[in-house]
Amino acid sequence: MQSVIQKIKAIENEEKRRKGDDRLSKYNVGEKVHLKQLAFHKCQKKNRWVFGGNRSGKTECGAVESVYMARGIHPYRENKDNVFGWVVSLSWQVQRDVAQNKILSYINPSWIEDVTMLSGKKESLKYGVIDQIRIKNVFGGISVIGFKSCDQGREKFQGSSLDFVWFDEEPPEDIYDECRMRVLDKCGDIFGTMTPLKGLTFIHDKIYLNTENNPEVWYEFMEWADNPYLNKNEVELLTKTLSDDQLSSRRYGRFKESSGLVYTEFDENIHVLKEPIHIPLDWQDTISIDPGLNNPLSAHWYAVDYDGNVYVVAEHFEAGKDVVYHSNKIKEICKRLNWKTDGQGRYHTLIDSAANQKTLASSKSVTELFYECGIIANPRVNKDMFSGIQRVKQYLKVNDNKSKIYIFPSCVNLIRELKTYRWGEGENPRKIDDHALDDFR
Repeated sequence: MQSVIQKIKAIENEEKRRKGDDRLSKYNVGEKVHLKQLAFHKCQKKNRWVFGGNRSGKTECGAVESVYMARGIHPYRENKDNVFGWVVSLSWQVQRDVAQNKILSYINPSWIEDVTMLSGKKESLKYGVIDQIRIKNVFGGISVIGFKSCDQGREKFQGSSLDFVWFDEEPPEDIYDECRMRVLDKCGDIFGTMTPLKGLTFIHDKIYLNTENNPEVWYEFMEWADNPYLNKNEVELLTKTLSDDQLSSRRYGRFKESSGLVYTEFDENIHVLKEPIHIPLDWQDTISIDPGLNNPLSAHWYAVDYDGNVYVVAEHFEAGKDVVYHSNKIKEICKRLNWKTDGQGRYHTLIDSAANQKTLASSKSVTELFYECGIIANPRVNKDMFSGIQRVKQYLKVNDNKSKIYIFPSCVNLIRELKTYRWGEGENPRKIDDHALDDFR
Protein backbone atom coordinates (compact mmCIF):
# COMPACT_ATOMS: atom_id res chain seq x y z
CA MET A 1 0.00 0.00 0.00
CA GLN A 2 2.78 2.39 0.93
CA SER A 3 4.38 1.80 -2.46
CA VAL A 4 1.17 2.79 -4.26
CA ILE A 5 0.81 5.99 -2.19
CA GLN A 6 4.40 6.92 -2.93
CA LYS A 7 3.82 6.43 -6.65
CA ILE A 8 0.72 8.59 -6.55
CA LYS A 9 2.64 11.34 -4.73
CA ALA A 10 5.45 11.04 -7.24
CA ILE A 11 2.98 11.51 -10.10
CA GLU A 12 1.44 14.52 -8.33
CA ASN A 13 4.86 16.06 -7.71
CA GLU A 14 5.83 15.54 -11.34
CA GLU A 15 2.60 17.23 -12.43
CA LYS A 16 3.34 20.16 -10.13
CA ARG A 17 6.86 20.39 -11.50
CA ARG A 18 5.59 20.37 -15.08
CA LYS A 19 3.16 23.16 -14.30
CA GLY A 20 5.85 25.13 -12.56
CA ASP A 21 8.04 24.85 -15.64
CA ASP A 22 5.23 25.66 -18.05
CA ARG A 23 5.43 29.35 -19.02
CA LEU A 24 1.98 29.28 -20.58
CA SER A 25 0.44 28.13 -17.28
CA LYS A 26 2.12 31.00 -15.47
CA TYR A 27 0.92 33.42 -18.13
CA ASN A 28 -2.62 32.05 -17.90
CA VAL A 29 -2.92 32.54 -14.15
CA GLY A 30 -1.62 36.09 -14.35
CA GLU A 31 1.90 35.60 -13.06
CA LYS A 32 3.44 36.89 -16.28
CA VAL A 33 0.66 38.78 -18.05
CA HIS A 34 0.13 42.52 -17.60
CA LEU A 35 -3.08 44.49 -18.06
CA LYS A 36 -2.56 45.64 -21.65
CA GLN A 37 -1.57 42.14 -22.74
CA LEU A 38 -4.79 40.94 -21.15
CA ALA A 39 -6.76 43.59 -23.06
CA PHE A 40 -5.24 42.30 -26.31
CA HIS A 41 -6.25 38.70 -25.58
CA LYS A 42 -9.76 39.68 -24.48
CA CYS A 43 -10.46 41.84 -27.54
CA GLN A 44 -12.89 40.17 -29.96
CA LYS A 45 -11.96 42.24 -33.03
CA LYS A 46 -10.53 40.47 -36.09
CA ASN A 47 -7.67 42.90 -36.78
CA ARG A 48 -5.71 43.65 -33.60
CA TRP A 49 -2.39 45.44 -33.20
CA VAL A 50 -0.01 46.29 -30.39
CA PHE A 51 2.28 49.27 -30.93
CA GLY A 52 4.90 48.90 -28.27
CA GLY A 53 8.35 49.96 -27.25
CA ASN A 54 11.16 47.47 -27.03
CA ARG A 55 10.73 45.12 -24.05
CA SER A 56 7.17 46.31 -23.40
CA GLY A 57 5.78 42.76 -23.66
CA LYS A 58 4.26 43.08 -27.13
CA THR A 59 5.92 39.98 -28.66
CA GLU A 60 4.71 37.84 -25.76
CA CYS A 61 1.15 38.75 -26.79
CA GLY A 62 1.58 37.47 -30.32
CA ALA A 63 3.32 34.26 -29.29
CA VAL A 64 0.80 33.36 -26.61
CA GLU A 65 -2.14 34.22 -28.88
CA SER A 66 -0.75 31.92 -31.58
CA VAL A 67 -0.31 29.03 -29.13
CA TYR A 68 -3.75 29.63 -27.62
CA MET A 69 -5.35 29.30 -31.05
CA ALA A 70 -3.27 26.35 -32.23
CA ARG A 71 -3.91 24.36 -29.05
CA GLY A 72 -7.61 25.28 -28.94
CA ILE A 73 -7.30 26.68 -25.42
CA HIS A 74 -8.00 30.39 -25.91
CA PRO A 75 -9.58 31.63 -22.64
CA TYR A 76 -11.61 34.42 -24.28
CA ARG A 77 -12.59 33.09 -27.74
CA GLU A 78 -14.44 30.20 -29.29
CA ASN A 79 -11.86 27.48 -29.91
CA LYS A 80 -11.51 25.25 -32.97
CA ASP A 81 -9.80 22.01 -33.97
CA ASN A 82 -7.21 21.65 -36.76
CA VAL A 83 -6.19 25.31 -36.77
CA PHE A 84 -3.79 26.60 -39.42
CA GLY A 85 -1.94 29.86 -38.85
CA TRP A 86 1.14 31.76 -39.96
CA VAL A 87 3.77 33.63 -37.99
CA VAL A 88 5.28 36.29 -40.25
CA SER A 89 8.72 37.78 -39.53
CA LEU A 90 10.85 40.23 -41.48
CA SER A 91 13.55 37.64 -42.22
CA TRP A 92 14.48 34.04 -41.40
CA GLN A 93 17.10 35.20 -38.91
CA VAL A 94 14.63 37.44 -37.10
CA GLN A 95 12.15 34.55 -37.09
CA ARG A 96 14.66 32.22 -35.44
CA ASP A 97 15.83 34.73 -32.86
CA VAL A 98 12.50 36.33 -31.93
CA ALA A 99 9.08 34.95 -32.95
CA GLN A 100 10.10 31.30 -33.29
CA ASN A 101 11.95 31.41 -29.98
CA LYS A 102 8.94 32.93 -28.23
CA ILE A 103 6.54 30.38 -29.73
CA LEU A 104 8.74 27.49 -28.59
CA SER A 105 8.99 28.91 -25.08
CA TYR A 106 5.21 28.61 -24.69
CA ILE A 107 4.87 25.10 -26.16
CA ASN A 108 5.24 22.05 -23.95
CA PRO A 109 7.34 19.50 -25.92
CA SER A 110 4.68 16.85 -25.33
CA TRP A 111 2.26 18.92 -27.45
CA ILE A 112 4.43 18.71 -30.57
CA GLU A 113 3.40 16.08 -33.11
CA ASP A 114 6.09 16.90 -35.67
CA VAL A 115 8.34 19.68 -36.92
CA THR A 116 9.43 20.50 -40.47
CA MET A 117 12.75 22.33 -40.66
CA LEU A 118 14.04 24.73 -43.30
CA SER A 119 17.52 24.48 -41.78
CA GLY A 120 19.02 22.85 -38.71
CA LYS A 121 17.98 19.74 -36.81
CA LYS A 122 14.81 18.81 -34.96
CA GLU A 123 16.89 17.87 -31.94
CA SER A 124 17.89 21.52 -31.46
CA LEU A 125 14.90 23.53 -32.65
CA LYS A 126 15.98 26.86 -31.23
CA TYR A 127 19.16 26.87 -33.34
CA GLY A 128 17.49 26.07 -36.66
CA VAL A 129 14.84 27.70 -38.84
CA ILE A 130 11.43 26.04 -38.62
CA ASP A 131 9.03 25.76 -41.55
CA GLN A 132 6.04 24.28 -39.66
CA ILE A 133 5.20 23.00 -36.20
CA ARG A 134 2.40 20.45 -35.98
CA ILE A 135 0.73 20.77 -32.57
CA LYS A 136 -1.78 18.49 -30.85
CA ASN A 137 -5.06 20.33 -30.47
CA VAL A 138 -7.03 19.57 -27.28
CA PHE A 139 -10.03 18.56 -29.43
CA GLY A 140 -8.05 15.64 -30.83
CA GLY A 141 -6.85 17.01 -34.15
CA ILE A 142 -3.56 18.53 -35.31
CA SER A 143 -3.00 22.26 -35.73
CA VAL A 144 -0.21 23.82 -37.78
CA ILE A 145 1.83 26.93 -37.06
CA GLY A 146 3.71 27.87 -40.21
CA PHE A 147 6.54 30.39 -40.33
CA LYS A 148 6.93 32.89 -43.16
CA SER A 149 9.54 35.51 -43.97
CA CYS A 150 8.71 38.83 -45.63
CA ASP A 151 11.87 38.65 -47.73
CA GLN A 152 10.31 35.66 -49.55
CA GLY A 153 8.09 38.11 -51.43
CA ARG A 154 4.34 38.27 -51.87
CA GLU A 155 4.10 35.22 -54.17
CA LYS A 156 5.08 32.89 -51.31
CA PHE A 157 2.08 34.12 -49.32
CA GLN A 158 -0.55 33.01 -51.82
CA GLY A 159 -2.84 30.00 -51.85
CA SER A 160 -3.35 28.99 -48.23
CA SER A 161 -6.56 29.36 -46.25
CA LEU A 162 -5.74 30.45 -42.70
CA ASP A 163 -7.30 30.80 -39.27
CA PHE A 164 -4.83 33.45 -38.14
CA VAL A 165 -1.77 35.47 -39.12
CA TRP A 166 0.59 37.01 -36.56
CA PHE A 167 2.88 39.76 -37.88
CA ASP A 168 5.94 40.10 -35.68
CA GLU A 169 6.91 43.69 -36.65
CA GLU A 170 5.49 45.66 -39.55
CA PRO A 171 5.29 43.80 -42.90
CA PRO A 172 5.37 45.33 -46.40
CA GLU A 173 1.92 46.48 -47.47
CA ASP A 174 1.56 43.97 -50.30
CA ILE A 175 2.21 41.06 -47.91
CA TYR A 176 -0.24 42.50 -45.39
CA ASP A 177 -2.91 42.73 -48.11
CA GLU A 178 -2.19 39.18 -49.29
CA CYS A 179 -2.48 37.80 -45.76
CA ARG A 180 -5.84 39.52 -45.34
CA MET A 181 -7.02 37.46 -48.31
CA ARG A 182 -5.71 34.30 -46.71
CA VAL A 183 -7.97 34.63 -43.63
CA LEU A 184 -11.05 35.72 -45.58
CA ASP A 185 -12.87 32.43 -46.16
CA LYS A 186 -12.26 31.16 -42.61
CA CYS A 187 -13.21 34.51 -41.05
CA GLY A 188 -9.78 34.35 -39.45
CA ASP A 189 -7.78 36.82 -37.41
CA ILE A 190 -4.96 39.22 -38.23
CA PHE A 191 -2.86 40.45 -35.32
CA GLY A 192 0.41 42.31 -35.21
CA THR A 193 2.98 43.38 -32.63
CA MET A 194 5.45 46.07 -33.65
CA THR A 195 7.63 49.00 -32.70
CA PRO A 196 6.86 51.82 -35.18
CA LEU A 197 10.29 52.68 -36.58
CA LYS A 198 9.44 53.29 -40.25
CA GLY A 199 7.54 56.54 -39.94
CA LEU A 200 3.99 57.19 -41.11
CA THR A 201 3.50 53.99 -43.10
CA PHE A 202 0.35 52.19 -44.27
CA ILE A 203 -0.06 50.72 -40.78
CA HIS A 204 -0.22 54.27 -39.44
CA ASP A 205 -2.99 55.04 -41.94
CA LYS A 206 -4.93 51.77 -42.12
CA ILE A 207 -4.72 50.75 -38.46
CA TYR A 208 -3.80 53.75 -36.28
CA LEU A 209 -5.92 56.25 -38.23
CA ASN A 210 -8.26 53.50 -39.53
CA THR A 211 -8.86 55.42 -42.74
CA GLU A 212 -10.83 52.44 -44.04
CA ASN A 213 -13.28 52.82 -41.12
CA ASN A 214 -13.04 49.11 -40.46
CA PRO A 215 -15.06 48.25 -37.32
CA GLU A 216 -12.88 45.18 -36.77
CA VAL A 217 -9.68 47.23 -36.26
CA TRP A 218 -8.33 47.55 -32.69
CA TYR A 219 -4.99 48.71 -31.36
CA GLU A 220 -3.21 49.40 -28.11
CA PHE A 221 0.03 51.16 -27.16
CA MET A 222 2.43 49.54 -24.72
CA GLU A 223 5.40 51.14 -23.05
CA TRP A 224 8.02 50.15 -20.51
CA ALA A 225 5.91 51.27 -17.54
CA ASP A 226 3.18 48.82 -18.59
CA ASN A 227 5.57 45.90 -18.10
CA PRO A 228 5.91 45.33 -14.33
CA TYR A 229 8.74 42.85 -14.84
CA LEU A 230 11.26 45.40 -16.12
CA ASN A 231 13.79 46.69 -13.62
CA LYS A 232 12.73 50.24 -12.75
CA ASN A 233 16.29 51.43 -12.16
CA GLU A 234 17.39 50.13 -15.56
CA VAL A 235 14.39 51.79 -17.19
CA GLU A 236 15.26 55.12 -15.56
CA LEU A 237 18.92 54.90 -16.62
CA LEU A 238 18.09 54.01 -20.22
CA THR A 239 15.46 56.75 -20.41
CA LYS A 240 18.10 59.36 -19.56
CA THR A 241 20.38 58.20 -22.40
CA LEU A 242 17.79 58.34 -25.21
CA SER A 243 16.64 61.38 -27.18
CA ASP A 244 12.98 62.43 -27.23
CA ASP A 245 12.58 60.93 -30.71
CA GLN A 246 14.13 57.64 -29.62
CA LEU A 247 11.99 57.52 -26.50
CA SER A 248 8.86 58.17 -28.57
CA SER A 249 9.29 54.95 -30.54
CA ARG A 250 11.64 52.81 -28.45
CA ARG A 251 9.83 53.32 -25.16
CA TYR A 252 6.30 54.40 -25.98
CA GLY A 253 5.78 52.67 -29.34
CA ARG A 254 4.57 55.87 -30.99
CA PHE A 255 4.77 56.61 -34.68
CA LYS A 256 7.63 58.94 -35.56
CA GLU A 257 7.81 61.93 -37.90
CA SER A 258 5.48 63.89 -35.66
CA SER A 259 7.45 67.16 -35.83
CA GLY A 260 4.94 68.58 -38.31
CA LEU A 261 1.91 67.80 -36.13
CA VAL A 262 0.06 70.75 -34.63
CA TYR A 263 -1.19 68.99 -31.52
CA THR A 264 1.88 67.03 -30.48
CA GLU A 265 0.48 67.04 -26.94
CA PHE A 266 -2.35 64.71 -27.95
CA ASP A 267 -1.93 61.25 -26.40
CA GLU A 268 -4.74 58.88 -27.23
CA ASN A 269 -4.04 56.75 -24.17
CA ILE A 270 -4.68 59.74 -21.92
CA HIS A 271 -7.07 62.05 -23.76
CA VAL A 272 -9.50 59.41 -25.08
CA LEU A 273 -11.57 57.71 -22.41
CA LYS A 274 -11.72 53.93 -22.63
CA GLU A 275 -15.44 54.01 -21.84
CA PRO A 276 -17.97 56.88 -21.66
CA ILE A 277 -18.71 58.22 -18.19
CA HIS A 278 -21.93 59.63 -16.75
CA ILE A 279 -22.30 63.37 -17.39
CA PRO A 280 -24.51 65.11 -14.78
CA LEU A 281 -26.90 67.78 -16.03
CA ASP A 282 -24.97 70.59 -14.36
CA TRP A 283 -21.78 69.59 -16.24
CA GLN A 284 -23.45 70.18 -19.62
CA ASP A 285 -21.99 73.30 -21.23
CA THR A 286 -22.52 73.86 -24.96
CA ILE A 287 -22.63 72.44 -28.46
CA SER A 288 -20.31 73.76 -31.15
CA ILE A 289 -20.93 73.58 -34.90
CA ASP A 290 -18.63 73.99 -37.88
CA PRO A 291 -21.16 74.26 -40.74
CA GLY A 292 -20.76 72.55 -44.08
CA LEU A 293 -22.85 71.56 -47.08
CA ASN A 294 -20.65 69.68 -49.52
CA ASN A 295 -17.98 69.61 -46.83
CA PRO A 296 -18.85 67.83 -43.58
CA LEU A 297 -20.79 69.63 -40.88
CA SER A 298 -19.11 68.89 -37.59
CA ALA A 299 -20.79 69.26 -34.20
CA HIS A 300 -19.63 68.26 -30.73
CA TRP A 301 -21.23 68.32 -27.29
CA TYR A 302 -19.07 69.70 -24.44
CA ALA A 303 -19.29 69.33 -20.68
CA VAL A 304 -17.20 70.78 -17.85
CA ASP A 305 -16.80 69.16 -14.42
CA TYR A 306 -16.38 70.91 -11.08
CA ASP A 307 -12.57 71.01 -11.49
CA GLY A 308 -12.75 72.70 -14.89
CA ASN A 309 -11.95 69.57 -16.91
CA VAL A 310 -13.58 69.54 -20.34
CA TYR A 311 -15.31 66.47 -21.82
CA VAL A 312 -16.16 66.05 -25.50
CA VAL A 313 -19.25 63.91 -25.07
CA ALA A 314 -20.69 63.23 -28.53
CA GLU A 315 -20.19 63.91 -32.24
CA HIS A 316 -22.25 64.55 -35.37
CA PHE A 317 -20.19 64.57 -38.57
CA GLU A 318 -21.75 64.29 -42.02
CA ALA A 319 -21.47 65.88 -45.49
CA GLY A 320 -23.89 66.65 -48.32
CA LYS A 321 -26.96 67.37 -46.14
CA ASP A 322 -29.04 70.50 -45.55
CA VAL A 323 -29.69 72.43 -42.33
CA VAL A 324 -33.01 70.68 -41.65
CA TYR A 325 -31.30 67.28 -41.76
CA HIS A 326 -28.45 68.40 -39.50
CA SER A 327 -30.87 70.04 -37.07
CA ASN A 328 -32.85 66.83 -36.73
CA LYS A 329 -29.67 64.83 -36.14
CA ILE A 330 -28.45 67.31 -33.53
CA LYS A 331 -31.82 67.17 -31.73
CA GLU A 332 -31.79 63.36 -31.83
CA ILE A 333 -28.40 63.30 -30.10
CA CYS A 334 -29.56 65.95 -27.60
CA LYS A 335 -32.57 63.83 -26.65
CA ARG A 336 -30.37 60.74 -26.28
CA LEU A 337 -28.03 62.68 -23.99
CA ASN A 338 -30.92 64.38 -22.15
CA TRP A 339 -29.21 67.66 -23.08
CA LYS A 340 -30.40 70.88 -21.49
CA THR A 341 -32.65 73.37 -23.33
CA ASP A 342 -33.44 77.05 -22.73
CA GLY A 343 -36.84 76.30 -21.20
CA GLN A 344 -38.60 76.67 -24.55
CA GLY A 345 -37.30 73.42 -25.95
CA ARG A 346 -34.50 75.07 -27.93
CA TYR A 347 -30.83 74.07 -27.90
CA HIS A 348 -28.07 76.68 -27.74
CA THR A 349 -24.87 76.26 -29.74
CA LEU A 350 -21.77 78.09 -30.92
CA ILE A 351 -21.19 78.34 -34.68
CA ASP A 352 -18.61 79.76 -37.07
CA SER A 353 -19.35 83.46 -37.74
CA ALA A 354 -19.36 82.66 -41.49
CA ALA A 355 -22.77 81.09 -40.85
CA ASN A 356 -24.22 84.63 -40.63
CA GLN A 357 -23.59 85.21 -44.32
CA LYS A 358 -26.42 84.80 -46.80
CA THR A 359 -25.72 82.78 -49.95
CA LEU A 360 -27.10 82.97 -53.46
CA ALA A 361 -28.94 79.72 -52.84
CA SER A 362 -30.97 81.15 -49.94
CA SER A 363 -32.27 84.49 -48.74
CA LYS A 364 -31.52 83.40 -45.19
CA SER A 365 -28.24 82.73 -43.42
CA VAL A 366 -27.31 79.34 -41.97
CA THR A 367 -27.75 80.84 -38.49
CA GLU A 368 -31.33 81.86 -39.35
CA LEU A 369 -32.10 78.46 -40.83
CA PHE A 370 -30.91 76.73 -37.66
CA TYR A 371 -33.06 79.12 -35.59
CA GLU A 372 -36.14 78.10 -37.55
CA CYS A 373 -35.35 74.49 -36.70
CA GLY A 374 -35.23 75.21 -32.96
CA ILE A 375 -31.46 75.55 -32.61
CA ILE A 376 -30.08 78.89 -31.39
CA ALA A 377 -26.66 79.24 -33.04
CA ASN A 378 -24.43 81.97 -31.60
CA PRO A 379 -21.91 83.18 -34.25
CA ARG A 380 -20.07 85.59 -31.93
CA VAL A 381 -17.00 83.42 -31.43
CA ASN A 382 -13.27 84.16 -31.35
CA LYS A 383 -11.89 82.82 -34.63
CA ASP A 384 -8.25 83.84 -34.13
CA MET A 385 -6.37 80.77 -35.33
CA PHE A 386 -3.13 81.17 -33.38
CA SER A 387 -4.63 81.97 -29.97
CA GLY A 388 -7.24 79.24 -30.42
CA ILE A 389 -4.62 76.59 -31.15
CA GLN A 390 -2.52 77.69 -28.19
CA ARG A 391 -5.53 77.43 -25.89
CA VAL A 392 -6.33 73.93 -27.13
CA LYS A 393 -2.68 72.93 -26.63
CA GLN A 394 -2.87 74.18 -23.03
CA TYR A 395 -5.89 71.99 -22.38
CA LEU A 396 -4.18 68.98 -24.00
CA LYS A 397 -1.00 69.39 -21.96
CA VAL A 398 -0.37 66.37 -19.75
CA ASN A 399 0.94 66.52 -16.18
CA ASP A 400 1.29 63.35 -14.10
CA ASN A 401 -0.73 61.45 -16.72
CA LYS A 402 -3.63 63.89 -16.31
CA SER A 403 -5.07 66.40 -18.74
CA LYS A 404 -7.69 69.18 -18.75
CA ILE A 405 -9.65 67.68 -21.62
CA TYR A 406 -11.04 64.19 -22.27
CA ILE A 407 -12.78 62.82 -25.35
CA PHE A 408 -15.43 60.11 -25.52
CA PRO A 409 -14.35 57.23 -27.83
CA SER A 410 -17.41 57.76 -30.09
CA CYS A 411 -15.92 61.06 -31.36
CA VAL A 412 -13.95 59.21 -34.01
CA ASN A 413 -13.54 62.08 -36.48
CA LEU A 414 -12.22 64.49 -33.87
CA ILE A 415 -9.74 61.86 -32.68
CA ARG A 416 -8.64 61.15 -36.25
CA GLU A 417 -8.09 64.83 -37.04
CA LEU A 418 -6.13 65.41 -33.83
CA LYS A 419 -3.77 62.65 -34.95
CA THR A 420 -3.21 64.08 -38.45
CA TYR A 421 -3.48 67.89 -38.20
CA ARG A 422 -0.20 69.29 -39.55
CA TRP A 423 1.45 72.66 -40.04
CA GLY A 424 1.57 74.13 -43.54
CA GLU A 425 3.28 77.27 -44.76
CA GLY A 426 4.27 79.83 -42.14
CA GLU A 427 2.38 79.59 -38.87
CA ASN A 428 -0.88 78.24 -40.26
CA PRO A 429 -1.98 74.61 -40.32
CA ARG A 430 -2.83 72.96 -43.61
CA LYS A 431 -6.48 73.58 -44.44
CA ILE A 432 -7.22 69.90 -44.98
CA ASP A 433 -9.45 67.55 -42.98
CA ASP A 434 -9.98 69.99 -40.11
CA HIS A 435 -13.75 70.40 -39.75
CA ALA A 436 -13.97 68.66 -36.35
CA LEU A 437 -10.94 70.62 -35.15
CA ASP A 438 -12.47 73.93 -36.20
CA ASP A 439 -15.49 73.45 -33.95
CA PHE A 440 -13.19 72.00 -31.26
CA ARG A 441 -11.04 75.13 -31.34
